Amino acid sequence: MTYDFDEIIERRGTHCVKWDESHDGDVLPMWVADMDFKAAPAIQAALRRRLEHGVFAYTIVENDYYDAITNWYRHRHNWTIKRQWILYTTGVVPAVSAVIKALTLPGDQVIMQTPAYNCFFSSIRNCGCEMVENRLVKDDKGRYSIDFDDLERKCSSSRARLLLLCNPHNPTGRLWSEDELLCINDICRRYNVRVVSDEIHGELTFNGQRYVPFGRVSEECMDNVVVCSSPSKAFNTAGLQMAHIICNNTEIRNRIDRVINIHEICDVNPFAPEAVKAAYNDSEEWLDELCSYVWGNYELLCRFVNERMPMLRVSPLEATYLAWIDITALGLTSDECALRMMRDCKVWVSSGTIYGAAGEGFVRMNLATQRSRVEEALRRIEKLKTER
Repeated sequence: MTYDFDEIIERRGTHCVKWDESHDGDVLPMWVADMDFKAAPAIQAALRRRLEHGVFAYTIVENDYYDAITNWYRHRHNWTIKRQWILYTTGVVPAVSAVIKALTLPGDQVIMQTPAYNCFFSSIRNCGCEMVENRLVKDDKGRYSIDFDDLERKCSSSRARLLLLCNPHNPTGRLWSEDELLCINDICRRYNVRVVSDEIHGELTFNGQRYVPFGRVSEECMDNVVVCSSPSKAFNTAGLQMAHIICNNTEIRNRIDRVINIHEICDVNPFAPEAVKAAYNDSEEWLDELCSYVWGNYELLCRFVNERMPMLRVSPLEATYLAWIDITALGLTSDECALRMMRDCKVWVSSGTIYGAAGEGFVRMNLATQRSRVEEALRRIEKLKTER
């Protein structure tokens, strides 16, 4: 079956953050990680069925929700997890924050690889913890890797409690290998540092590749990780607000569950479980076609940069739908470049400094939109070349 990802969906005026927040009808929003495609037909059908029921009372999450998750991981990622390992909550950011609250005390250190997803910074800060950077290392092709020597130094601190991992990595687009994940875990276990792995972008991979769930790598990895994930990014259901936490340690899982209930992020709306089940049970073909379409947008971006703006450099995209673009040759800071793109080109991208000081010299562009919009955005951005 072929799905029409080229169909233009009008999103302005629908109270959509991505499209309405700029209050400028001429701006193309390519910033926040939100897709411009209709959700998979199976998800739409499941939500229509739930809507037609007509009663939207408090929701019980039934066993078939857990079955959908466990079957998906077993089938798609060769990872066998148990139903009792799973907790649910309203989103991956609330999940990450709940795990940090459950496993740290104020003043503890939480390590993360930077540049890093911006909400990680606030999650750590709001829990009263200290953020410690393990800066990623960029090669001459723009591909990032982990500085394991530095990671070991940071883990050896007596106050280090957690490593907050982004697997795959946002914003750099890295798809961590099994060997890299093993090395991370070996270092963390040596110093009693637990891994919290945000795997929300895990389904967004290309050319037949699959992401490696941290807990699948080995028993030692499973024993030392708390995985936070959701189908929301890959299946465009973020507004329905539901995520899952996977943890095989009963004591730790109970502590996390207690935090989820204390902070009252334990209830979900009646549509969310239906969307999760339809995504994982009936939408794999749609997902595969989506990833092929996004890869086509990335190839378009790379051709444009090579042919029209070779002073830019696009990092290799191994996962996510977020392009990480080196703009230092323009002679602008990240904030200046993002402002100029918004003001002069009418294209809204994210400044790299949102993702920490390590993001200076970059902007992040969302490619999960119709190809015609990507083409139009690139035509507009080319204006920067003549205004240097």
